[in-house]
Order: sequence, then structure tokens, then C-alpha cells
Amino acid sequence: MVREYNLRVLPQIAASESSLKHFVCQEKGLDGKSVKAIQTLKRSIDARQRTIYLQLQVRVFINEEPQKQKGEQIVYQDVSNKPQVIVVGAGPAGLFAALRLIELGRRPIVVERGKNVSERKRDLATAVRTHHIHPESNYCFGEGGAGAYSDGKLYTRSKKRGNVQRILQIFHQFGASENILVEAHPHIGTDRLPRIISNMREQIIACGGEVHFETRMTELICEKNVVKGIRCHNGLEFNGPVILATGHSARDVYQMLHLQGFPLEAKGFAMGVRLEHPQMLIDQLMYHSPKGRGQFLPAAEYSFVKQAEGRGVYSFCMCPGGFIVPAGDKDGIIVVNGMSPSNRGSKWANSGMVVEILPEDLPKFASLIKQFENDPIFTENLIGAGHHLENNKDYLQMLRLQMAYERLCYQQVENGLIAPAQRMDDFVNQRHSKTLPSSSYVPGLQSSDLHRWMPEEIRKRLQMGFRMFNENVRGFLTNEAQLIAAETRTSSPVRIPRDREGLNLCGYEGLFPCGEGAGFAGGIVSSAIDGELCAEKAALL
Repeated sequence: MVREYNLRVLPQIAASESSLKHFVCQEKGLDGKSVKAIQTLKRSIDARQRTIYLQLQVRVFINEEPQKQKGEQIVYQDVSNKPQVIVVGAGPAGLFAALRLIELGRRPIVVERGKNVSERKRDLATAVRTHHIHPESNYCFGEGGAGAYSDGKLYTRSKKRGNVQRILQIFHQFGASENILVEAHPHIGTDRLPRIISNMREQIIACGGEVHFETRMTELICEKNVVKGIRCHNGLEFNGPVILATGHSARDVYQMLHLQGFPLEAKGFAMGVRLEHPQMLIDQLMYHSPKGRGQFLPAAEYSFVKQAEGRGVYSFCMCPGGFIVPAGDKDGIIVVNGMSPSNRGSKWANSGMVVEILPEDLPKFASLIKQFENDPIFTENLIGAGHHLENNKDYLQMLRLQMAYERLCYQQVENGLIAPAQRMDDFVNQRHSKTLPSSSYVPGLQSSDLHRWMPEEIRKRLQMGFRMFNENVRGFLTNEAQLIAAETRTSSPVRIPRDREGLNLCGYEGLFPCGEGAGFAGGIVSSAIDGELCAEKAALL
């Protein structure tokens, strides 16, 4: 007999199978000798009160032995001689699109501007050491996309777009821990995700697909509103329907689309800073204990959302026990992001703290954008004036705002990848920080008065947001924490519009804008789901 129960238990009870078995038998009136095993199906933490509980969904095997739960294993077929579909980008959207194409009997040709995940890792280490970023192999570009080195968080609120459990199961099939099928907020870990990505690539190749690294798309081949393939910087040309999964940082792709006359839309996004606390302090605050997490709880997380003068202020991509890294795609800008290893074991906690910015807010940032309109680094991948405009709207202007903020941050420090930083309470009360706390950001920090040079529309809302967050969690606003600028790559500031039914680019056939870069996803799982949806439509052609 097999029964399922929902339980609410103390962390120490859930820590071992024997204590959990004893609890279940007492709670449900079961004979301990008859219970052969207990499987945990779902697990979440309830930290709303001073006493912390775990919410468990368990399966109890009574007088029968459990069978190992492998889940549905997908068998990928040989597609060597099948019609091909081009997938531009090897991030989560592109990889899952390619795998889904194989399921559907199509041969994926994956084109990735960056390097494979192993070589990319070496380039990241070199960038930190030399303070120079490889423009095609960095935290934005390369196999695995931006998500490969940003913790591998798999939690998503996009439940209606597709089968989240299927995506988790595929990650598990390619090497992720079984824990991702159980935890309410699953994550893989930056240390483990590269191997999983490599396994996916090897599967694509084994089935007859192709993966081309260091191959950057420069043009879409289009005839009479039908996209028939791509051309690349190295002279290679690939023909077939195109799934465009280039990520939210491929600014040259937006420029290419802009110049080729494809439709684009300005899109709201968010910018701000990375906020770093000691993890011990976050444990103490979130678990309501001066002892912190103790022996049986994981590194604590937090999530905040408030409204400040009509715009959202919120935490983003929270990394408990994590690190802050330089996440730009070129020299001359400062962009930071967060990541965690699988054990979330560092002594720091960080998250993006960002302010919502909408297209109608652009006039308030006009002077900032104008400040850099002739700057050579600013204009390298961004045309200075709009082309193919509709109603005199420049659909790349939000992109220019993002770039201008990154250049502004770079100007506040001495050189390289050193980032401007300020203690949290000093920022809120507009004081200079004479010293800075220790930090996980290896390239180095420089004390800077963020409150003086940060755009007012961001600065004042962050200050208001931090005060409101502190009302929810007393002690969160502290000079033990520091702000590190700039967090800018929260989502794409451009949307590539597509029709609702076919997922084609509006007004065109054969082009399927996909994932975060198209403005239709946010995070690894939602991007993977979108990749699968686009693959299903492309396979019909």
C-alpha cells in the first residue's frame, strides 16, 4: 500500500529518514514495522513565524518496497537526415529548443557566438585576473548563456506557459540532482551546471545535430517576408527556419534587426545595484534567531517587492551563500551579477535591488543618454539615431539608457573591473562611506557616493524601497551591507514582437524570436519553456 501525506515538521525531524519515519508513524497511527520507506515529493520552508517549519509532501510505502522514481526519460532519436532548423544561441532557450526539435524529428543546427562552456570558464577567470573582458566569451556570451554562471536558479512563476516539471525532469536526466524535483525553490549551482550543459550539447551532436561555436550571426536571409536562414561573420551560411534565442545582452542583434527593417518594440525593464549582506545576518533575520540557520536549515533567502512613486522596487536573482561577479560583455562598462555554488556556502548573500523603468520614463533620463551619445564605447554596438521608426519612436532608446548607466558606473572608478560601492545605510542617508565591508567581488571595490551620481529616478526609489524593506524585516537596512553598481541586465529593454498563435515574428514567416532576448521570458525555466514552444512551431514548417 502506498499513501501520500502533507506534513508540517520541524527541520530536525526532516533531517533524517528515521526521525521522519517515527513522526509519520506517530502522526498517522502507523505500525513502524510496516513502513518500508518514505519518499519526499515536495519540500518548502515556512519561516513566517519564529518557529521554523518544513512543509513536506511525502509518499509512504506500507508493507511494500519502493521502486526508484526515475521519472519520464526522453529518448532522443537520430535526426541526421531530417529537415534542419537553425537555432541561434546556446543558452537555455536555445538548448531546450534544440532538444525539443530532435524529439519532433527535426535536425537542429545550433550557432553560438561564444565558446564552449569549458573554454568560456577559463576566459572568465582571465577577465577577473587581467580586468579585461573577452567580447565574445564572458558572463553574457557562450555555451549555457547568461544563466550558466548565475546560480542555475530554476524557480519560476511562469506556471501557465508550459510544463515546469518537464523542464526540471530534463535537467535531472542530463545530470542535475534529484533535489530539483523536490525543492520549492530548486537550483543547480554554478559549479554543477556546466557539466549538464555539456551533456545536452553532446546529446544534440550524438543525434545528428550540429553545434557551431565562435560563430556570430550577422544577417538574417529574408525574401518577401519569409526568413530562410542566416549569414555569419566567418562566411558560413545556414538555411532553414530560424529560432532566435540570442539572450538579452546581444545588442548587436537588436541593431541588426533594426537596420534590416524588422519590427521592434521598446520594453520596460529594471536597473539598480547588487546588494551584499553577510549571510549570517540574513540567516538571523529571516530565521528569527541570533544563532542563524543552525544545523538543519539552508542558507536563508529573501524576496521583497514594494511600490515607490508608482514604480516597482524589488529584489532580483537572490543568491544566498553566493558571489558577485563582473557580468559585462565588453571593456569600458561596469555590470555586476550574482551566483552561488550548489552548497550555497560562501559567507555572503547578495541580490539585485532594482527599480522598474518604463518607456514613458525616458524623458527623465534624456540628459544621461545625451551625455554618452558620441562616446565611442557607447556607440560601438548602438547606432546613434533611430532607423525605420514608426510614429517617430526610437525602439532602441531603452537599450541606450541601459548602456548609458553602465558607462556612468565605469566613470566613477579608477580602471578595469573595479566597481563603485557604498554602505547601505550611508546610501539611504546620503553619507560618504569611508570604508567598505569585505566582499565576494574579486576584482575589487572603490568607495563611491552612489547617492550623488546615480540617476535620481533610480536613487530616490531605492532609498524609499530600502526603508520599506526594513519595516518588514528590522535590521535589513544596515551598514554591514553594501551596494555594488550596476545591476542592469534584469531583462531585455527591447521586445521582438511575435504573433500569438504561430510565435513567428509579426508579419514574417520562418523566424521565431525566443526567450529572454525576445522579451518573452525571464530566467532559465521560462526561457527553456519558450524554447520548446518555438521549436514545436518551427517543426511544423
